[in-house]
Amino acid sequence: MGTNSVNRRDVVKRATAAGLLAVPAIGSLTSCATGGGEGDKAEKGEKSADNPLSVKKDAGLQVYVFNGGYDDKYARYVSDMYEKKYPKAKVDQKKTEKIATQTQPRLVKGDPPDVINNSGADNMNISQIIRNEQAADVTELLDAPSWDDPDVKVRDTLVPGVVEMGQFGTKAVHQLNVAQTVYGIWYSATMLRDTLEVEYPRTWDEMLAVCKKAKKKGVHGWTYPAGHPRYMFFSMYAMFGQAGGREQLEAMDYLEPNAWKSDAVKAVFEAYEELLAKKYVLQGFDGEKAHIESQTAWTKGKAVFIPNGSWVENEAKPTTPKNFEMTVGATPSLDKGDAMPFGTLYAPPGEPFLIPEKATNRQGGLEWMRMMYSKKAARNFFREVSSMPVVKGAIDGLDLPPGVASSQKAIKTAGDNIVIAFFKEWYTALWNEDFNAVVGKFMNGESSVKEAMNTMQKAADRVVKDPDVHKIKKS
Repeated sequence: MGTNSVNRRDVVKRATAAGLLAVPAIGSLTSCATGGGEGDKAEKGEKSADNPLSVKKDAGLQVYVFNGGYDDKYARYVSDMYEKKYPKAKVDQKKTEKIATQTQPRLVKGDPPDVINNSGADNMNISQIIRNEQAADVTELLDAPSWDDPDVKVRDTLVPGVVEMGQFGTKAVHQLNVAQTVYGIWYSATMLRDTLEVEYPRTWDEMLAVCKKAKKKGVHGWTYPAGHPRYMFFSMYAMFGQAGGREQLEAMDYLEPNAWKSDAVKAVFEAYEELLAKKYVLQGFDGEKAHIESQTAWTKGKAVFIPNGSWVENEAKPTTPKNFEMTVGATPSLDKGDAMPFGTLYAPPGEPFLIPEKATNRQGGLEWMRMMYSKKAARNFFREVSSMPVVKGAIDGLDLPPGVASSQKAIKTAGDNIVIAFFKEWYTALWNEDFNAVVGKFMNGESSVKEAMNTMQKAADRVVKDPDVHKIKKS
């Protein structure tokens, strides 16, 4: 069981130097399953240098992939690799926007798919799945020889944070991400340079000035998907850290008293309140496809900025002009007294996959993931979705589209000032449901800054008091 608390002051520095991140402790999960037992029904083959994960070569494999901004072509590429190596095995790959709806009942019944891309709005609560011993420990995969070099373990080919994002207080790893996601404020460099003749704003006052200039030209400064208002988190989170430091982010992660009622949180909400008050925000995208509709309005030049993740370059590709120069910007500084500098970046590994504990072909699922972490598959991932893979050096030397190039630049500029919202992974509903509802009302002008902070704090307090929710604590 991990015994180190997360110290965000040097988390990225130590991760880069030592290849690991500190893992907080959670005693209540230590008894979770970490692999097969005597009653394991998983099919296994003979282990060899060419088959380090003991794959049964003629066993079928079923893979469920989230049908979102990345589509599933990148995963189909891996499935084709699998069928090429194991020609007697058929990979049944399915894509869906309803991951939880279609896969969770099967986990409960004990007849799950072999690989699940647990992503999207309808994703499963990973903490609950771990508690119910429904997600396998994939340490065997991490310690296996990598696809490209048998002398290098899979874990050593991955960027810092991938393993740690899959740990929930124990040494076991229950999910693995495949994308290096960069969140922030996305914009068209062409619009800033040629239409508005301004540089990207480094302070919030400069942001307001850019929005004012855009308004005079008949363009909104911002837009966002009101149907999925939690997207606002993608720009607000780094600002929480900038205003309040890593202590603020740690307070949110560990559900500390009044974490959501701090001066830092107030300052961030007040900043967005000013955007709304000055009518700089293009609204009206309220439906299920709100993210697509708001992105389309943005790529068509109706708004300058949008909070989003690095998948947007692929997702918005059909409506993005060739000269758009899609770029991600770090969140502007609020004040000269900010605890963290401009350039602070919310950039965690993203797009999680898990192998169900009772998967019939669990070894095949692990092998499928080993292929996913090959440089060949990682490069294909980049080509298909215009996003950075988590395999070290996989896209070095390639021509990068604007969004990916700007993401890499932002990560380099951030240096040690990269932040990760662990509570978003540990207490899924707190972000996916509570923050979504709170920021939705706030952005619609239906609640004040104080009401938004109070409501969010009550939600965090509810989680603290809920005996059925296992808490991850500092040790």
